[in-house]
Amino acid sequence: MPTAFILLAAGKGSRMNSELPKVLHQIGNEPLFAHALKAGRTLNPERIVAVVGHGGDLVSKAAKAISDDIAIVQQLEQLGTAHAVLQAREALDGFDGDVVILYGDTPFISEDTLEKMTKARANADVVVLGFEADDPARYGRLVMDGDKLSRIVEFKDATKEEKEITLCNSGLVCADASVLFELLEKVGNDNAAGEYYLPDVVEIAWNNGKTATSVTCDESETLGINTRSELAKAENLFQEIKRTEALENGVTLIAPQTVFFSMDTVVGRDSIIEPNVVFGPQVTVESGVKIRAFSHLEGCHVSLGSSVGPYARLRPGAELSNNTHVGNFVEIKNAIIGEGTKVNHLSYVGDAEIGAGTNVGAGTITCNYDGVFKHKTTIGDHAFIGSNTMLVAPVSIGDHAMTASGSVITNNVENEALAIARAKQVNKTGLAKRMFDKLRSLKAKKSEG
Repeated sequence: MPTAFILLAAGKGSRMNSELPKVLHQIGNEPLFAHALKAGRTLNPERIVAVVGHGGDLVSKAAKAISDDIAIVQQLEQLGTAHAVLQAREALDGFDGDVVILYGDTPFISEDTLEKMTKARANADVVVLGFEADDPARYGRLVMDGDKLSRIVEFKDATKEEKEITLCNSGLVCADASVLFELLEKVGNDNAAGEYYLPDVVEIAWNNGKTATSVTCDESETLGINTRSELAKAENLFQEIKRTEALENGVTLIAPQTVFFSMDTVVGRDSIIEPNVVFGPQVTVESGVKIRAFSHLEGCHVSLGSSVGPYARLRPGAELSNNTHVGNFVEIKNAIIGEGTKVNHLSYVGDAEIGAGTNVGAGTITCNYDGVFKHKTTIGDHAFIGSNTMLVAPVSIGDHAMTASGSVITNNVENEALAIARAKQVNKTGLAKRMFDKLRSLKAKKSEG
């Protein structure tokens, strides 16, 4: 059965106390709605529709940055969830299959849960996702009759007996597209808020000769984000999930609670992650890598057997080949580091390409920026860059070449050459003593007054 999904992302999220639309707040360095979008994609949908409202331009731009195949529709007035879903009708014109309704502020729905919902459609016209709540609080209750979902009752409308029900409504719905929109047309707004509520489709379905049922998931999957406090809890839950995944996939985390992942972080097995490591977006670490303490990685690729840190920073475009070593207080940006190359201490390598087996000495800097343009530094295979070398780009260092410590290299260095670019040292006998004596005399006179 073909599948589509509608992502509801129109809410303002006033309780976030933010100018940013709620669904653009991030967990795992990705917008909330991106997590729901990722879950929905596991259905291999033929169509994806995002319903935007508050801050629609920002949400649309973020959605299109993730994928061009998302159809964007506007909910100009916030008239409830049923009204929001109806805005997707035109975008799904001609679609013949099931539609799943997801929420942009509910990031933890799993692939297994969505599969359960779509499978349950074989036995009912409408499928609602429920969960057993530890504290039902003010959630809507799912009133079941055997395996039939007879209606959804809002807490404020529930009887005493219905309030004792712990099976609660997550808000997610799966139904045939034509049936769904037919039912939505019949939803009224005769309530205190004057809004059109999606849960009403269940009772309307039974009244129109259709059937409804529910499937359940763990309560943690249904966590919705409405406040900064809930956002922090969601980030904590996300990190716990990612840490568990890493451990189960054969990654050693020395102090799991101190390692932070992004949604798209990939770490190969038999890698070791030391304490206080942060993975920003778009990081891939291959197998057998050691990421040492207090390192920060983003937008980079670290190949087999390499070592990074401690206190290293890999920025976007950093590409480390097999068995490279990037050490303490080293920053790499937009640079390719060749196999077996070492950049072990206190260096900045930006906009560069370094060959295999090269050693970059402590304090080396690729001077890549002239205030307007970035320029490239190229270093060959098995070169030796002396400590405290300034490489003023654009510049090339050949294979098996060397630079003397303390050099400022402004011209290309050919293969196997040694470049020395520093002033000749001159020692002035006794001058240091005479200068110190003079300075101390001046200081004493100032102290006397």
